[in-house]
Amino acid sequence: MVSKDQRRRQLAREKFARQQQRRTVAQHKAKRRNVIVASILAVVLAAGAAAYASAGLAGGSDESDKAASPPSPTTAPDPCRQPAKGSPSQQTWKKEPAMSIDTAAAYTAKLSTTCGGIELKLDAAKAPHTVNSFAFLAGRHFFDHSRCHRMVDQQIFVLQCGDPTGTGGGSPGYKIPDENLKDPRLKGGVYPAGTVAMANNYDGKHADTRNTGGSQFFLVYQDSPLPANYTPFGTVTGGMDVLKKIAAAGTRPDPKIGSTAPNATVVIDKAAVTKS
Repeated sequence: MVSKDQRRRQLAREKFARQQQRRTVAQHKAKRRNVIVASILAVVLAAGAAAYASAGLAGGSDESDKAASPPSPTTAPDPCRQPAKGSPSQQTWKKEPAMSIDTAAAYTAKLSTTCGGIELKLDAAKAPHTVNSFAFLAGRHFFDHSRCHRMVDQQIFVLQCGDPTGTGGGSPGYKIPDENLKDPRLKGGVYPAGTVAMANNYDGKHADTRNTGGSQFFLVYQDSPLPANYTPFGTVTGGMDVLKKIAAAGTRPDPKIGSTAPNATVVIDKAAVTKS
């Protein structure tokens, strides 16, 4: 005959065993969630594929990136309209365009997108090569009809555009130097919300992967911890609500770029740079 005291101890042991089992299951889920987050960050912000590591963003992807399961896409409706008629540019150039901007002047850019207008203030004084290239490409309609192909909404928060191929590997055919990497806005290893910066292929280790910017740029819509490896060349002065709307629609895995793409139909119908 089991006494009441023995029965209480037995029930306590069974309760403890159930708690341990739930704790073990929770730990496994947390570990898997961390792997998923790491896999998302492994493909952020390079002109081709890129890997996010503690030392920075390292170039290239590997089989472990592909094996990890991406997050389930959200089911939010597309908040954007259909793109204007036209085809992405196929132009390329052999070398960086000659300097034609006035570094003492003020330059602004407007991205007329399917989701709304986004206005940028460009910093010609601190990033002359980058702003000169951006203005050159905009003037030749290089960005027109191009899709913003990548969005990351886990731990860093960026929308990446500027690749007419939509693959993450497109470029204008030339490279531009890194600039303004000591900008005080990047203090503490954070690119603040509203930053406009260039993507590149820097792997965090090798000097020959520096100075590899091209046409791809990213818009930071929420403070994002990133090493100061990406030329900040402007600030979003209008359209943060547009970026938030795009972010609210969520992301989906895109095997073509090895990363996540916005669920929203984000296409730059027209890009224009103005001197004032």
